[in-house]
Amino acid sequence: MTQLHSRHSTPATISLISGWSSEALLPPSGLFGANGLRTGPDGRIYIAQVSGSTISALDLATGALETISAKGSDIVGPDDVTFDADGNLYATEYYQGRVSVRSPDGSTRVLRDDLPGANGITFHAGRLFVNECRIGGRLLELPLDGAEPRVLLDGLMMPNAMEAGPDGLLYYPLLGTNEIWRVDPQGGEPERVAGDLGGPDAVKFDPHGYVVSTQAATGDVLRIDPRTGERTVLANVGPGLDNLTFVSDRLFVSRFTGEIIEILPDGTTRQTLPAGLNGPLDLTASADGALYLADGAFFYRLVPGSTPETVGMLFSPGYPGYVRGVASPAAGEFRVTTSTGQVTRYRPAEQTSEVLAEGFDQLYGIDVAPDGSCAVAEFGVGRVLAVRTSGVEELATGLDRPLGVAFGPDGTLFVAESGAGRVVAVTGASVDTVVDGLEQPHGLLVQNDQLLVVDVGAKALVGVDLGSKARQTIASNLPVGPPPGVTPKPLVGIAPFSGPEGPFAGITAGPDGALYLSADAEGSVLALRRDAQ
Repeated sequence: MTQLHSRHSTPATISLISGWSSEALLPPSGLFGANGLRTGPDGRIYIAQVSGSTISALDLATGALETISAKGSDIVGPDDVTFDADGNLYATEYYQGRVSVRSPDGSTRVLRDDLPGANGITFHAGRLFVNECRIGGRLLELPLDGAEPRVLLDGLMMPNAMEAGPDGLLYYPLLGTNEIWRVDPQGGEPERVAGDLGGPDAVKFDPHGYVVSTQAATGDVLRIDPRTGERTVLANVGPGLDNLTFVSDRLFVSRFTGEIIEILPDGTTRQTLPAGLNGPLDLTASADGALYLADGAFFYRLVPGSTPETVGMLFSPGYPGYVRGVASPAAGEFRVTTSTGQVTRYRPAEQTSEVLAEGFDQLYGIDVAPDGSCAVAEFGVGRVLAVRTSGVEELATGLDRPLGVAFGPDGTLFVAESGAGRVVAVTGASVDTVVDGLEQPHGLLVQNDQLLVVDVGAKALVGVDLGSKARQTIASNLPVGPPPGVTPKPLVGIAPFSGPEGPFAGITAGPDGALYLSADAEGSVLALRRDAQ
């Protein structure tokens, strides 16, 4: 099958200095996750990807995956899509609280920008309906001229992807109450269709008029009789389901991981697009040689040479939330930063997490100090903080968009200022430049008296001798960051679920000295190794 990837159109060709080799531990991902699904007027499956700010179209006949709206374009963080009779594409932008319209000629305009948590979207009888996936969300009709919406329902518990049924009623799931409801689009009292579900996050109808719904928490794909509420499990494909669509009588479902799966009539499944990583963001190595990957909604264990194992995700008990930075002070225990501004102790095997500190503005990198405390970068206000059992201490302020942090063996803290293009050393009250002239430093690592810097802007790994301050580029043309010439638009987030979302490319070292980088441009992990002497 030919695939035109939604990320980089071709894998990067990495350049390395003499004595080094590289290996991608995972194949490139075609998607930045997979959220909303809709069969378009051309018969292709349109796939909305929130974290990648991308909409793609999949041709089932050829396997070609075409980017319709790319990262950096006007549509930001699309969550669901629908079409009108003229072929215009309407997309909800969840984090931005918007609905945008993309015409067949590629031009885009914002229809409404005052819909916090805009999520489910559908047309019925030429009328456009949208809901807001938040606590206290609304279900609205949007006039196509951008005029004031008509509110059908208010105070809903996280409604999600919806559809009009053959009876002319709007059917919508409520994630917050595990129910599916319906309401007359003319107004009136809603009616419950089914309850005690497994995290319903999408509703569509099969050709026979039955409700089909994905269950995010349990992984069930359910068929529900809208007249009686009787339900049948069509298949179980594991937690993390997001949406579904029919192409004629063929049923396809999406997962947060970017996997698209066809549910066959006999209940078996067939993979249409493989799973991948949304990022990853940060990563850390354990003493047994396994890597642990912070990938937002998922936390993975990866042994080189195998496929990632999910050890936690948004619907797992004890999951700390959308994870960004990660460090491991002991086997089975992690310190993570989250998009809600928390620093958390996470033990996935025990399914427990404990908030150590909270209330911060866009936390990213984290590292554990020799004394067991941890340092975190607070991107939003330009600070670096120490989190100790006794409380939180401000170590440095006035930094320009700090991202990565790393401790040296003597306790010196190094901080990547992505906005200033430099790395500084924080010792006591002193903040001193270690290396400057970088483009956009992200992840940091100290190894053998050398500071290693992932410079996402230059797509390079830079090594700096901490004694002489001499630097060298170890690897260039790395698969990190957006494609050349693309400036991604920030995802503004929605309280209380998430603060603003942004990229982060971390780095760690394994027990054997190999370096591992978050290859977020391809949804992979890159290993860099020194050749045997």
